[in-house]
Amino acid sequence: MPKNRRTSLRRIGWMPIAIMLATLTLMTPGSVARGQSARPDSGSWWRHAVIYEIYPRSFQDSNGDGIGDLNGITSRLDYLESLGVNAVWLSPVYPSPQVDFGYDISDYENIDPQYGTLADFDHLVQEANKHHIRILMDMVMNHTSDKHKWFIESESSRTNPKRDWYVWRDPKGYDANGKPIPPNNWTSLFGGSAWQYDPKTKQFYYHKFYKQQPDLNWRNPEVEKAMFDAVRFWLDRGVAGFRLDAVPTLFEDPRLRNEPVLKGTDAFGDPNLDDIYTNNLPEVHDVMRRLRALVEKYPGDRVLIGETYLPNIEELDKWYGGAKRDELQLPMDMQVGFINKLDASLFRKRIQDAETRINGNQPLFVFDNHDNRRSWDRYGDGIHNEAIARVIAATLLTSHATALMYYGEEIGMVTSTPKRKQDVKDPIGITGWPKEKGRDGERTPMQWDSSKNAGFSTADKTWLPVAENYRTVNVKVEEGEPNSLLNWHKKLIAMRASDPALRSGKQIMLDDTNPSVLSYVREGVNGSPSVVVALNFTNQPRTVSLDTAKVGVSGSKVKTLMTDAPSLKGASSLHNLTLPPFASWIGSVQ
Repeated sequence: MPKNRRTSLRRIGWMPIAIMLATLTLMTPGSVARGQSARPDSGSWWRHAVIYEIYPRSFQDSNGDGIGDLNGITSRLDYLESLGVNAVWLSPVYPSPQVDFGYDISDYENIDPQYGTLADFDHLVQEANKHHIRILMDMVMNHTSDKHKWFIESESSRTNPKRDWYVWRDPKGYDANGKPIPPNNWTSLFGGSAWQYDPKTKQFYYHKFYKQQPDLNWRNPEVEKAMFDAVRFWLDRGVAGFRLDAVPTLFEDPRLRNEPVLKGTDAFGDPNLDDIYTNNLPEVHDVMRRLRALVEKYPGDRVLIGETYLPNIEELDKWYGGAKRDELQLPMDMQVGFINKLDASLFRKRIQDAETRINGNQPLFVFDNHDNRRSWDRYGDGIHNEAIARVIAATLLTSHATALMYYGEEIGMVTSTPKRKQDVKDPIGITGWPKEKGRDGERTPMQWDSSKNAGFSTADKTWLPVAENYRTVNVKVEEGEPNSLLNWHKKLIAMRASDPALRSGKQIMLDDTNPSVLSYVREGVNGSPSVVVALNFTNQPRTVSLDTAKVGVSGSKVKTLMTDAPSLKGASSLHNLTLPPFASWIGSVQ
């Protein structure tokens, strides 16, 4: 990091005037998307947002090289606006050797040539603003690439000033053949020991992920200063905030204690460990408070989103800062979206936890991302997958939580796992095959139409093959079908944006012992009608009688707002409401 840190004002000095103006327009506090009216209850934009994750390699290729890019994303902003999303989270687009497809960053303040240039990025921010869409960056703070200049300096010698920017330790000893023994039993999430030996300096460095992703030493204050500088760089360019990758793993136990060994082995053949010494250590919260303070110095409600896989709701609450609300605005609640089975009772409990046990903070629900099989496959039964996808969408988009979607979720893209090891691109699929087949399946190109490569690219070969079903499952086909999954999402998002109860109303569970049907009411706001949601989580018809008066919501009649069950379109009462298998019904209380 330079000795004299550049200030925000100096950075703004070179920032294009058009981008500055676009940023100020985008970031005006209280601004709302076109078609919405400003209301006293509107609050921060992210409280009501639909955020859409784009995996840039797979969204749209603008130059025919088979890899998606920034200009491709810009060319699809009309679509994103028509879908109704409020913000786009970009998976990493920084310079990278692409060992982990961008999550191994070699320069935090530039754009990888595969994706374009800084000028292309500025243009994307500016054009997204015209479409009422904010841009969020992915910030990887736990580790860098081993090709980053910081690590190159760090590994050059034990006395280099940046040696302590990473976690270096002496061998625990040497075996009978003179081979150095790692400092402890910690393993990498991607297989093997988490320690990589450097014969030149005769020490190991720690890597929670690939060996090409050495962990930064967050106990060194210079690391924090350098990373916070990178955050400022992008805030100055107009980003609306960050999704923080693997952020609970910033700190490790300084005593290097062995982690407890659990039963069994993982997909790589390593013993299962309880990661109590390498994950979610308390020191990380001090960093989050300082990061939040930094972000809040910028105008326009910039937001921090956390990739927070946590064991329970109590731990999740800590990531908000609890009642103080001084850490992340939106740590991801993985407790709901990754239950991975349609269990109405469990969904009810987890959603209720998010509504009542996080000190009034705003939940963030997510069902799909670039690291997990798509929800279509995780929740589908192979027969009713589309109806189940509608249930999932309704759960996500009618809940009180901020909603996070993943590209292609709205059209029902499937997980297209490689069938042969030689076709795998993701390194964890190569090393873990066949138990671990990698994450290529959830990262295949977006399916726009039935033309070559689904309209994603004009290249003869794309970086990953397009899913086999692209001729029937694509945006163009579904836009023309009124009852398509795509139009189901569009209607839900539009209703969420315009209906005061769905936008801001309290969420209260109904019929809370029903094992088959998840139902709840979103309480009316400032005299607006309350909204009732009923979702059949089973493959059998289920009849419910829902008593809203019991939870303080008056009104004996209902009006159907949305349903995928023709038999329910004329429903006028919550008494003896029969839901067909995997049916969704949403109505207003009159």
